[in-house]
Amino acid sequence: MAKAVFHKNQRVYVKPVGTWSVIEQIKPQWVKNIEEPVRIYYEVGLGRDFTADELTGEERDKSAGPIGHQNWRILRVRNKWQTPEECAHHPFPGTFPVVVTNAKDWGGWRTPGAEYDRDPNTVEMQARIMANGLHLLHIAERLAQSIQKSADDAPAELIELAREARAISRFVNDVPAAEPETTLKLLS
Repeated sequence: MAKAVFHKNQRVYVKPVGTWSVIEQIKPQWVKNIEEPVRIYYEVGLGRDFTADELTGEERDKSAGPIGHQNWRILRVRNKWQTPEECAHHPFPGTFPVVVTNAKDWGGWRTPGAEYDRDPNTVEMQARIMANGLHLLHIAERLAQSIQKSADDAPAELIELAREARAISRFVNDVPAAEPETTLKLLS
């Protein structure tokens, strides 16, 4: 029995063609009276379907710490409600950005189509900021640690920046405790 090795919208290297592509559709081949598919084919938009042994997934750097384990990225999703001609004024006609925060290319952030159509450049910028948010947080934390080590030699402006970076890091990382009354209401 076959199991899917790759998932929809995953970026893969297509060995026979020698190029990178994105899996558009997973096509299981079923046989009557068998509960699982016998083969899995992947459509990557290159004219024919490929098998898993003809594709290679992207390698992720697992040693990169928490940021490496949380690879936030932007995927482009096809706009179902407008043709590329109808939205020619968009930065990427026919698509809109989705920021995914899960290794399986689902979960995360997306904007409603009407909001994207109203101001696509702002939404594109927001998507880029969100996708790089973990990296910016990591830089802010490193800045705060570096300034703290050499606080005597650092200029006052850098000390203030480090103070703001620590405040942002605390805001992001600290989980507020639930109010006791709220906890009791949830339990009853």
